[in-house]
Amino acid sequence: MGNELQWDELDDLAVNTARVLAADAVEKVGNGHPGTAISLAPVAYLLHQRVMRHDPADADWVGRDRFILSVGHSSLTQYVQLYLGGYGLELEDIEALRTWGSRTPGHPEVGHTPGVEITTGPLGQGLASAVGFAYAARYERGLFDPEAAPGASPFDHFVYVIAGDGDLQEGVTSEASSLAGHQELGNLIAIYDSNQISIEDDTDIAFSEDVAQRYESYGWQVIEVDWKKTGDYVEDIVELNAAIEAARAETSKPSLIILKTIIGWPSPGKQNTGGIHGSKLGAEELAGLKRALGFDPEQHFAVAPEVLAHTRKAVERGAERRAEWQRGFDAWAEANPERKALFDRLEARELPEGALEALPTFEVGDSIATRSASGKVLAALGPIMPELWGGSADLAGSNNTTIPGVPSFAPAERSTGAWTATPYGRVLHFGIREHAMAAILNGIQLHGKTRSYGGTFLQFADYMRPAVRLAALMNVPSIFVWTHDSIALGEDGPTHQPVEHLAALRAIPNLAIVRPADANETAAAWHEVLSRHAGPTGIALTRQNVPVLEGTSAEGVRRGAYVLADSPTDSIDVLLIGTGSEVQLAVEARERLAADGIGARVVSMPSVEWFAEQSEEYRESVLPSDVTARVSVEAGIALGWERFVGQHGRSVSLEHFGASADYETLFREFGITADAVVAAARDSIQSSGE
Repeated sequence: MGNELQWDELDDLAVNTARVLAADAVEKVGNGHPGTAISLAPVAYLLHQRVMRHDPADADWVGRDRFILSVGHSSLTQYVQLYLGGYGLELEDIEALRTWGSRTPGHPEVGHTPGVEITTGPLGQGLASAVGFAYAARYERGLFDPEAAPGASPFDHFVYVIAGDGDLQEGVTSEASSLAGHQELGNLIAIYDSNQISIEDDTDIAFSEDVAQRYESYGWQVIEVDWKKTGDYVEDIVELNAAIEAARAETSKPSLIILKTIIGWPSPGKQNTGGIHGSKLGAEELAGLKRALGFDPEQHFAVAPEVLAHTRKAVERGAERRAEWQRGFDAWAEANPERKALFDRLEARELPEGALEALPTFEVGDSIATRSASGKVLAALGPIMPELWGGSADLAGSNNTTIPGVPSFAPAERSTGAWTATPYGRVLHFGIREHAMAAILNGIQLHGKTRSYGGTFLQFADYMRPAVRLAALMNVPSIFVWTHDSIALGEDGPTHQPVEHLAALRAIPNLAIVRPADANETAAAWHEVLSRHAGPTGIALTRQNVPVLEGTSAEGVRRGAYVLADSPTDSIDVLLIGTGSEVQLAVEARERLAADGIGARVVSMPSVEWFAEQSEEYRESVLPSDVTARVSVEAGIALGWERFVGQHGRSVSLEHFGASADYETLFREFGITADAVVAAARDSIQSSGE
């Protein structure tokens, strides 16, 4: 190997040890994906031992480069390097692959294994979210150190990705990669393992495009490294390292290194086949692999002491790089006390002083769409929260997601007649790329401590769902702004009118859905969302104006549900539970029922999930169990409301698709009315008394 790379026989032995460990681990558990981990061992080793700036003693060090294994099924590609590099994994963790309680699950999981930056299971999500990491790196540099020369700031670092054929086939990577090229993200370097094998064997049966030309058209630098070009398979580490250096030198484009490999090499019988992609090698093939690499076939999980001593020097190198970085960071902190104070606040996950007081308040009796109220909240918080940034999937004017008076996040030459762009701007423009938007938001949240959000119509949450689910699984505080939250969006018709979406999204564990009843609930909801740092939130907002209600409670919103208007009589005969724009119908129904001597309590429940967090005593105080006559009212399917209304309850809901008409007509024709709430209340009271 080249002297500049400082590669010797111990490095070769360490790479081959990584191959054998991967094969042994899958063989022991009986399932998994050994092939890519075997053939990518030299790539992962080069990155972790020679290229990346990282500190195994502190996996969360702010100054580190980020590594994202988008081919998450090949988890051993990362796990073995974390073990060799001293991140806290030990040999028994490799042996416990994919078993109960292990630190080495089937796919890497952030927060579960030290050194893992993101949960990558569904293909494409890693590479797409890596674009978000690169977004965040640039934005945070703009927050903290915009004047520094390129490469001279403690906030400069790279985002490295290993991706595969499956990642490149998934549509989300096309969306996100297009944005990465548009944004000129020179800090993003992806190594594409082009082995042309998937579970169904040769990818030629389904994948024949010219990936290089596609990525060049996106605006990426494309570098090809072909380890098969001579006719023999030669793992030219020097050539790959040179390609990485060329990628690091290109600051105005993201880089895709197309690495042509043979999956499973040098496994004697299964290399270059689908048989080694997603299943164990088998005893005979495993023995053949070990013989080909000079290992004893009778030994399993064998690691020479000199190999581990050699690779664990990564801890010393990490400490040295950390110390060098720290000197630069300390100099920056001394020269920039105000920015350091902002940095410290964000690290502490604190809102700025005055955030609560800055929230707009709205007069009872006024009428305003909650999407408009949301826009006013963002306008109020924007000046005091520089960490708050976001935008829309080409629906900013409808979603009201633009912080006024700030530039857009894009290279200056991307400016248009409507938008002024700067590399450190705050308004995000995702184009019509809802899925990539959600994945990018996840990457931003995983990278650092800023707060980002992205908007579209609630109907199009379907296009985002895989990334939304991953946000919930990863417990990251991504914020999804979903407007036009019911059939009340009106004339666009059933293709745009969400019906099942609230119920479907509430079915995702650890995702909070917040549907405020009016403008003041919207303001309180935003403050609570920004105060939380665990788990994603979807905010569902109206297109149509809704009245500003009397009796709304910011504290009640934080608790997920509260008594908006109690029974006007001496007893509670029925509970009326509403969300969003339908709460006003419950309020009107309460008045009508009172005229007949029926006492109805109106409960506003903006967030089922936040309510579930509360104590049993609080939940009982809002929804007393001895009141069994109950009505839920929400302009969507009733699925899920049975847990609140119970055996004798009724739901005013919509169990079919909508239609094209103004929202007043739709609500009248489909029975989303105060009359319907009154009728349901009477029916429920009768049922509970029988």
